[in-house]
Amino acid sequence: MPRKTERIQEESSSKDLTAVNFVANMSYCESDPMQRKIRVGVIFGGRSGEHEVSLASARSIMAAIDREAYDVVPLGITHAGQWLTSGDPMAVLSAGRSATLDTGLAATHPATTGRELVPGATGEAFPPLDVIFPVLHGPYGEDGTVQGLFELAGVPYVGCGVLASALAMDKIASKELFAAHGLPVTAGRAVKRKAWEAEPEAVLNGLEAALGYPMFVKPANLGSSIGISKARDRDGLRAALDEAARYDRKLLVEEAVPNAREIECSVLGNDDPIASAPGEIVASNEFYDYAAKYIDGKSQLLIPAPISADIAAQVQELAVRAFRAIDGAGLARVDFLLNGVTGELYLSEINSLPGFTEISMYPKLWEASGLPYRELIDRLIELALERHTDCGRSLTAYNGAMPAG
Repeated sequence: MPRKTERIQEESSSKDLTAVNFVANMSYCESDPMQRKIRVGVIFGGRSGEHEVSLASARSIMAAIDREAYDVVPLGITHAGQWLTSGDPMAVLSAGRSATLDTGLAATHPATTGRELVPGATGEAFPPLDVIFPVLHGPYGEDGTVQGLFELAGVPYVGCGVLASALAMDKIASKELFAAHGLPVTAGRAVKRKAWEAEPEAVLNGLEAALGYPMFVKPANLGSSIGISKARDRDGLRAALDEAARYDRKLLVEEAVPNAREIECSVLGNDDPIASAPGEIVASNEFYDYAAKYIDGKSQLLIPAPISADIAAQVQELAVRAFRAIDGAGLARVDFLLNGVTGELYLSEINSLPGFTEISMYPKLWEASGLPYRELIDRLIELALERHTDCGRSLTAYNGAMPAG
């Protein structure tokens, strides 16, 4: 693994590191990046049901990151979409004191111009940064929206790009893509909220004709098992669709895997990704719901997973294939369901910004594979700079001339 100073020198030799200012125009960092620490903007919070999970991940990253190599700039986003760019954004969001702030960048809805980012009452601008580490889970953070903002600003950022983030977030789109790539997926059907509300009986009839009970119902664009329910009969299916429809306009209904074991694998890299040793989740509840993940503390992480070497190798191969299928970058956690009766393996989903506390599965799997938490953070920042330089090689103008030859 290259040293951080060497990586910065390599980056700066081909293209200056950029600073981002979302209010004014993008500008370049004035100081020499080889003579100073790397300024890392850690963004957390966000307009998502996974807001609190994001705070926990960001706390861990900021506590573990190498302060001799990095200057950390904490950047918070409130539930309402306001960006906090000064002071202690983590303290503000953790205390829930963000309802009537007069600082930072406000995401407003003026009647005539639509939604835009504007300076707060103090007129402060976005701080200059070398790279962004977005620790945002769920919609407006993990779905390609904020990644598009970074792309427009020309700033390096950790993790998947716009397309990969959007695909990973949308369980329906990713499921269809994985099936097209020959990856094993469970039987499922997509339902639009509008159709469910307009013709509920027809929707129920169609699902029961296509799938067998029990079924899982999920919002297509959400994580942390929010809005997911298991239905064993028609009444349960009706209630599950109502619950999922509270969170999304697109719903995914899948046939349950018998005696399913939840196997997870971490992927790291850009064009040449590698997979960690697989782990297994033994949920404290019937399935790995929000309470089992974050509240009761009774679920077990078995690392490495107690599976055969052949199945472990299959998990790693499929995880890398799934990562490449979405054109992933940086990191992702790939989740599988192992049929406890037949031993068949199914790809469940891919998470482009998985939970990142020191006890989360993604970093724990890399720790067990020989890459400690702090070094994992280093590697992700290196990958962000590497991808930014590679993308910067692409021409953005055409002069009409054809190559000679």
